[in-house]
Amino acid sequence: MTPEAPPGAALAQILRTLDPHSPQPLYIQLQHALRDAIVQRILSPDEALPSERQLAADLNVSRITVRKAIDGLADEGLLERRQGSGNFVCTRIDKNFSKLTSFSEDMRARGRTPRSQWLKKAAGTVTPEEALKLAMSPGTLVYRFNRLRFADDAPMSIETCTIAAYALPSLDAVGDSLYEALDRAGHRPVRALQRLHALLLSDDQARLLEARPRDAGLLVERLGYLRDGRAIELSQSVYRGDTYDFVAELNAI
Repeated sequence: MTPEAPPGAALAQILRTLDPHSPQPLYIQLQHALRDAIVQRILSPDEALPSERQLAADLNVSRITVRKAIDGLADEGLLERRQGSGNFVCTRIDKNFSKLTSFSEDMRARGRTPRSQWLKKAAGTVTPEEALKLAMSPGTLVYRFNRLRFADDAPMSIETCTIAAYALPSLDAVGDSLYEALDRAGHRPVRALQRLHALLLSDDQARLLEARPRDAGLLVERLGYLRDGRAIELSQSVYRGDTYDFVAELNAI
């Protein structure tokens, strides 16, 4: 049996893929290498990176190159700078509010393993509130999904979602990712309206999210649309306030 390499050796192997002769700038190569290390879980959440000085010396690059690479990953929400302590892999999740992605896609992009615990799923007809928001006729068939979403083994959100039934072949077509099931069926939303509200976690919400009752939480409401303008998704997700940050890029036009 081949002995397992120490974690530092696996990281060093990835970082040494930098090519000084490549037309791609070294700091971009280093960003890609560090991102791969996070996604492949060679660097785990809350793990410290080697110091900038050490990385520069080990890779024979300038401190400026290392700093630019780390700045880019910090801007993406993958790394966190801690004054006096160094650079760490983020445990909090930065969700880009201006990009329409699923929970599973967000977690995988950050090197986390998404999974779901089903709380309830059922077929039914639209409620008056759902009919109003989804612009559906009374009596229209919908599927409702209620799940507890995890990143690795940490509960991250409680998600309740109503989907137009025509968008999926069956209630059981949804596995870990609703958007992947909608994509396979050709009905993935291409745009959405989202609203963010602050709330205090109820007893039941706190129990599921392994928090304390009345802890700060975030409620995200999403109304997703198909390319032809039809509303297809109405969801509400409750997040622990200490694990999720929502960010959006703003431009003055």
